[in-house]
Amino acid sequence: MKTEEISFFNVTRESEHDFLTRALNFLWQSDESGYHHVWPDIEFGWKIILGTFLGFCGAAFGSVGGVGGGGIFVPMLSLIIGFDPKSSTAISKCMIMGAALLTVYYNLKLRHPTLSMPIIDYDLALLIQPMLMLGISIGVVFNVVFPDWVVTILLIVLFLGTSTKAFFKGVETWKKETIMIKEAARRLETNGYGADTEYKTIPSGPNGGAENDTEEKPVTILENVHWKEFGLLVFVWISFLVIQIAKQSFTTTCSTAYWILNFLQIPIAIGVTAYEATALFSGRRVIASTGDHGKSFTVSQLAIYCFFGLLAGVVGGLLGLGGGFIMGPLFLELGVPPQVSSATATFAMTFSSSMSVIEYYLLKRFPVPYALYLTLVATIAAVVGQHIVRRLIILFGRASLIIFILTFTIFISAISLGGVGISNMVYKIQNHEYMGFDNICKYGS
Repeated sequence: MKTEEISFFNVTRESEHDFLTRALNFLWQSDESGYHHVWPDIEFGWKIILGTFLGFCGAAFGSVGGVGGGGIFVPMLSLIIGFDPKSSTAISKCMIMGAALLTVYYNLKLRHPTLSMPIIDYDLALLIQPMLMLGISIGVVFNVVFPDWVVTILLIVLFLGTSTKAFFKGVETWKKETIMIKEAARRLETNGYGADTEYKTIPSGPNGGAENDTEEKPVTILENVHWKEFGLLVFVWISFLVIQIAKQSFTTTCSTAYWILNFLQIPIAIGVTAYEATALFSGRRVIASTGDHGKSFTVSQLAIYCFFGLLAGVVGGLLGLGGGFIMGPLFLELGVPPQVSSATATFAMTFSSSMSVIEYYLLKRFPVPYALYLTLVATIAAVVGQHIVRRLIILFGRASLIIFILTFTIFISAISLGGVGISNMVYKIQNHEYMGFDNICKYGS
């Protein structure tokens, strides 16, 4: 009897050991990789025509919503043009960078809809951007290491959550705008003005402030830029750039010097963010675009905002997105008007997306000719989208249109990217392909 019990115990332990071994082999094999790049040639045909059209629409909507459009770019690049998922992520970043650069140039001369300040909130950007940059560097590494099924699960959960949150914020803002429009109409009737009286755009910030006459008065870029904050943002970008170039030129992957240079990004990002957070906490600086809401912050609030900036960067670098799908809803919750939220998120994405492009280029993650063509498409689309939507906001007096565009873009991204991810998972399971984590130290060797 005792012999049978010992034999059963040994069989059970062997079964558990076999199960753990299979699970470990599924998740990690140091000599295996699930990544093999597929780069189709540039050939004129239906694929590039349809891809150009979808890329144009994605960049137009993404630039207006402040999310970049990566959720549309990546499926288009994978399903239609034929790039592998991770190369699609890298080219998507190139397109986001092009759209963001032109959008920022468009916004640099614009003013806040209700306050006498630029439409870009530089203090808010300075609080978020360093952590966003740090997150991008982490996300690019995760993009090499993480299997597609992990990326798909993260994407669906985050996108459905943020799109739902943004939708309810849009409904709330729409209702406030409706009340203000009715109040404006009532005042016109009381004052005896005719129906032909010109109606100005009603802002949709949570404070419901009156329209600032400076909105339509163009100013020069030199007058509209806060140079001190801008200089600190450029300092972070240049510091990260120097580290990336030094890492690529003077180290080998996974060497001691490689990891030292990687970790140098942490004190740079935390130092600049801590400087801005301390100033906000002490009251020496304010997030002015929110009105009274920006005059005081607790330590926990500032820590949460910085964490979400880091999270936006990590997920953006991992998925090839701009990070605006997290920053946009976050800024709206802070009480930032939709126009300012979109402009500030895009401004921050310009730094982070350009850094991602450099990192992906150094990792040889995308073909340059295709990336240049699609970046040009996205750049043109961003200008068109900004012009059309700005006209619509002036016409209807509803800046909440930006929030609904943001919601629509994030939701479509969740469906399209999630669908692509699930399809890739099914294909790999059917073909018994490796679906575990990749070894970054073996990448490119």
